[in-house]
Amino acid sequence: MEKTAASAAAVVAEGGRLYDSWWKVDAGAVKPTTNNPLWSLQTKNTRTGADTWRCKECHGWDYTGKDGAYGSGSHSTGFKGVYDTRIKSTRELVNILKGSANPAHNFSTVMSSASLTKLATFISGGGLIDESTYIDYTTKKPIGSNATHGKELFNSVCSTCHGLDGKTLKFDGKDVVGTIANDNPWEFLHKVRFGQPGTPMPAGIERGWTIKDALDVLGYSQTLPKE
Repeated sequence: MEKTAASAAAVVAEGGRLYDSWWKVDAGAVKPTTNNPLWSLQTKNTRTGADTWRCKECHGWDYTGKDGAYGSGSHSTGFKGVYDTRIKSTRELVNILKGSANPAHNFSTVMSSASLTKLATFISGGGLIDESTYIDYTTKKPIGSNATHGKELFNSVCSTCHGLDGKTLKFDGKDVVGTIANDNPWEFLHKVRFGQPGTPMPAGIERGWTIKDALDVLGYSQTLPKE
């Protein structure tokens, strides 16, 4: 990967991690303890505190909010996604993050200017994909993945930390790679592409992995033990 492309990928990857849990990425940020001001506009999702400030909690791991995987279930909020905003300029998106469209959606009070720009770049710079073309929303299976290739990638990179069976690290004290891959393939794909906030997990896009590579890893990971 050329230096310019690598730098661009690094910015998008960090933006993707900010979308996940920004206070784990922005060095000067503090984990929120109160609810996001916008949270009172919905009553379906009963989460409180920091979770209400995560971009993914309103807009989904598939970036389509109420029209996607978070359209129902405990994560449902009724808020729209961000996928359609990818055509806006980075500057326009930064302004939206500063509350230009809705004063209650002002993240400039909790995030640095640099982080806002990286988050906006994640949206406008190619981070978002139409996941309905890659994941079957009914079966939760990746479309057209090559598990054999996915195994090669997983064993050469991911197994270093997760183990060959994906069980070395546990998330929330219980979930393993196979759990996330099967239960929430959209989250899995996001983290494979952009990394896990606050950890050394490498971002696939910084390694030059294509969406197909990430999809292949997902397909293989769904064959691993779920517990």
